[in-house]
Amino acid sequence: MEELAEAAGITVRTLRFYRERRLLPAPRREGRVAWYSEEHLARLKVIAALLDRGHTLGGIAELLGAWEEGRDVAELLGLEAAITTRWSDETPVRLTWDEAAETFGEQLTDEALAAAVGLGYVALDEEGATHVSRRLLDATTTLMGEGVPLTAVLDAGRHVREHVDAMAERFVELFRTHVLNLDEAKLLPGEAARLAEALERLRPVAGEVVQAELAMAMDRRIRAEIDTLLRPGPGTAPGLDPGQAVPDPGQVGSDPGQEPAGG
Repeated sequence: MEELAEAAGITVRTLRFYRERRLLPAPRREGRVAWYSEEHLARLKVIAALLDRGHTLGGIAELLGAWEEGRDVAELLGLEAAITTRWSDETPVRLTWDEAAETFGEQLTDEALAAAVGLGYVALDEEGATHVSRRLLDATTTLMGEGVPLTAVLDAGRHVREHVDAMAERFVELFRTHVLNLDEAKLLPGEAARLAEALERLRPVAGEVVQAELAMAMDRRIRAEIDTLLRPGPGTAPGLDPGQAVPDPGQVGSDPGQEPAGG
């Protein structure tokens, strides 16, 4: 046990604990001597890797049990990695308080900060703030440069968050219902690898659908706004300048100075 613990980089006490939790297979015994093999060392390395990835010992026991039932733990880990890999690749931005004041000016109020923190856009500390996304920060400053108040930008962000959360829920439901589609969520041998590959293929699809639909929605909304702006107002007719009065139907075609018919 001491040799195995040293090779695995753990204490003998930890090794005994793993044995008590049945995370390790029983050693081969010859009389009073217990022999541990490379299989045991490999198992300990798997346990260490799973712990580093945030798994609990209970979850590790289930994975190892699946392994012993004939499933491939590498497949299960591949599926877990495909599911837990971050979908976003946003670059955080660090701002000191002086930089934040220079960027947002007088609009950097307690109300705006509270809204940004509530949305999860920024994390505050004594020296400044960290914004979660360079792209969102750039979009915010661009909108402010066009005259949109910071509070209005954050309010729009709150509405966008509600909609994208609903869209994400819908995509996950599609995957769970039509791709995962497992009886009692039990994975057969080879199934985890198939699901991991399917998830990787589907990863960009959600973004592409949302981007395409948003672009088409913007086309529709902007066209509607333009139509509204070009629509003749009261007292004007199509083809006339807004300041040109609509002719009196009774006078159309009459000679100057001639009274309208029936006058």
